Amino acid sequence: MNIRSIIGNRWFRFSLWAILYLLWLIWFGNWWFILGLAVIFDLFITKKVKWAFWKKSYKKGEKRNAWLDWLDAIIFALVVSTFIKAFFFESYMIPTSSMERSLLTGDYLFVSKMRYGPKVSQTPISFPLVHNVLPVTGGESYVEWIKNPYRRLKGFSKVKRDDIVVFNFPHGDTVLKGAPTDDYYTHVRLNGREYTQKMYGPVVVRPDDKKDHYVKRCIAIAGDTLQIVNGKVIVNGEPQKEFPGIQNTYTVYTNGTQINQRIFDELGLNIGEVFFDASMPGYSALPLNDKEVKTIADLPNVAEVRPNIDIFPPDFPDSQLLIFPFAKNFEWTKDNYGPIWIPKEGATVELNSDNLPLYARIISAYEGNNLEVRGEEIFINGELANSYTFKMDYFFMVGDNRHNSLDSRYWGFVPESHIVGTPSVIWFSKDNNKSFPKNIRWKRIFKFV
Repeated sequence: MNIRSIIGNRWFRFSLWAILYLLWLIWFGNWWFILGLAVIFDLFITKKVKWAFWKKSYKKGEKRNAWLDWLDAIIFALVVSTFIKAFFFESYMIPTSSMERSLLTGDYLFVSKMRYGPKVSQTPISFPLVHNVLPVTGGESYVEWIKNPYRRLKGFSKVKRDDIVVFNFPHGDTVLKGAPTDDYYTHVRLNGREYTQKMYGPVVVRPDDKKDHYVKRCIAIAGDTLQIVNGKVIVNGEPQKEFPGIQNTYTVYTNGTQINQRIFDELGLNIGEVFFDASMPGYSALPLNDKEVKTIADLPNVAEVRPNIDIFPPDFPDSQLLIFPFAKNFEWTKDNYGPIWIPKEGATVELNSDNLPLYARIISAYEGNNLEVRGEEIFINGELANSYTFKMDYFFMVGDNRHNSLDSRYWGFVPESHIVGTPSVIWFSKDNNKSFPKNIRWKRIFKFV
């Protein structure tokens, strides 16, 4: 018996697919799906049910129906791609410069869900291959007829400090249809709920798995103590590891002339963030990493390079209404932040009116409790509470482009339930500041992250 006849044997094919299905079932952990083995048995052995009812059986010599062949190919592609998207990889495009120059605006990524383990879909009834908004109508791409609780399958590892992580935007549970990329809660703090909904509404409430995707670097994990001092990250008393992509902005004074554009291109700066102010003369917010500061300072037409460090009170447009936890007793800025402890599953903290702003959203929104404050007393689910025990791990995410990133400094902790995966490979990249074909970044195509 040769290999071809073995592979073509129906019992061999049934056994192979049954083993693969059982391995997936053990990983998935829902034994109701054991009934799927009956479907596999019928597909390969008994063949009593025509599962692919749209397929036509042709007689010998009969002309094939091209439309039905295309339909079969499309259905197969949708099923396979939906399965891959749910459990293995998802495509994602970098829309902003918050991770410049680790990840560039216009990078198209494959995000691996295997590293941290994929989440079981909380809203399984959804339009295929669409995250949350239908491309034509702009309506929501899912229905909540079936809602699953948060559950994560086994992955290769947990989120580690300094990992680049893709996650669901924590404040994305409420979205303004008139300003879908804005933070609803920021608008409410600045302008009030009634004005915000009147000007930018209506609002849409989304489950965790349908919130927009963000990508940042995890600078602190559950149980860490984080502090940012003059723009430098310190975790558990130790400086953060240096990465080439981490940059801050600097005020660069020149002799009145602009820096040669070729120099910015060689450094790889995002031209969309480079602005010359003739009244200075110079650049008020030039994004540079530590190595590039010296390169710019040594240019003959540069008079001075001064780091932009935000000390309290926060510079415009930041304010205490924008810096987490949005309370007057926390005198923090984006460059001088903390110290702050990152909540850890099973850890218990004492609660009082001073530290409640740090944990209020965790208690109510992320962990599903009813939180009330009556005077100086705190009530959780109707009972007086002097402490709280966390049910999940949390993380602190910050963009590498430190002065051009809306991150945990502006909206707080990222729950474990919001973690999606990690970028694995850049499959395409284009520069939105250039025209075709110069906008294609050929060196970044199929680059591993």
